[in-house]
Amino acid sequence: MSLMLAEIRQQPDVLERTLRQELRGVERLRKLLADRKPRFIILAARGTSDNAAQFGRYLLEITTGIPVSLAAPSIFTLYGASVSFGDALVVAISQSGESTDTNLVLERAREQGALTIGITNEAKSSLAKLAEHVFLVRAGREKSVAATKTYSGQLMMLYLLAYALGAAIRPDDLRRIPDWASKSLDLERDIAELAPRYRFMDYTVVMGRGLNYANAFEFALKLMETCYVVAERFSSADFLHGPIAIVERSFPVFLFAPGGVTWPSMLPMLEMLKQAGAETLVITDRSNREALARKHSIGVPARLNYSGPLPEEVFTPIPYIIPAQLFAAMLAAEKGLDPDRPRGLSKITLTL
Repeated sequence: MSLMLAEIRQQPDVLERTLRQELRGVERLRKLLADRKPRFIILAARGTSDNAAQFGRYLLEITTGIPVSLAAPSIFTLYGASVSFGDALVVAISQSGESTDTNLVLERAREQGALTIGITNEAKSSLAKLAEHVFLVRAGREKSVAATKTYSGQLMMLYLLAYALGAAIRPDDLRRIPDWASKSLDLERDIAELAPRYRFMDYTVVMGRGLNYANAFEFALKLMETCYVVAERFSSADFLHGPIAIVERSFPVFLFAPGGVTWPSMLPMLEMLKQAGAETLVITDRSNREALARKHSIGVPARLNYSGPLPEEVFTPIPYIIPAQLFAAMLAAEKGLDPDRPRGLSKITLTL
């Protein structure tokens, strides 16, 4: 068994532990932010952490109404530009805490008086020393180069950040997510039966929209780094503006398709792909019967049964990414590849 697969299976425990051990500090931050609410938020990250930041952008804007931007570190590292961070909250997200350019964004922001937060898996990292407020993804050591449990842990921390900023997200809502993640792991056998069908896949498109747009990026990244598949990632809306021309018979397309506000736009996309003869695989949950009726689908076998003011779709990204991670790990094995040691990669990537 690969380390990647073992770490995928650890995610319910990681999520529960992260929530339990970080909630007290988040409550303190919540009190601070009540008197110092930022006018805008900047999220700085690279790689898988940048995909988590993409999720954070949607989540924070939807639930708090505060504008969010994803940092472009080269503005500082290559161009030496000076950017005003007045009234900003700057959040750096890094599994290792040693991403040089991400840390530089945080350093420049703090010099200008911005409120700074670090989200990392490493308590003794450079990032943890730079940020005013540090929150840990309690994932334990991640041994596989392919990040899985740190990604979902970062998503959990971003939910907690939204809560600290006044979002209508309750800790009790978040306490249900580890169990939903555990139920996603029950799909392992079904996904193992699907993977051989894609053994000779060399290229694909992964689509999502809204809160699952980030998962499209993360799934595509996993396919690229562990399976050596050329994987493009799109919003289903953007895909209609040109890229759909690449679709031909048997072209493989993966789609994240929860029920809710994004489904009405995803359904006609699926019909167009069907007419083009594409090979589609839909990741959804048992509540979306229309999506499950597709020829190939993966249905997360649970719902959150959320009764609050937010769309239930807000809580789908963690349970939805787990089947995608399982698929990547199993496809790599089917191709005879080692997902723990992708060629040309190491666990910590330093960029400027």
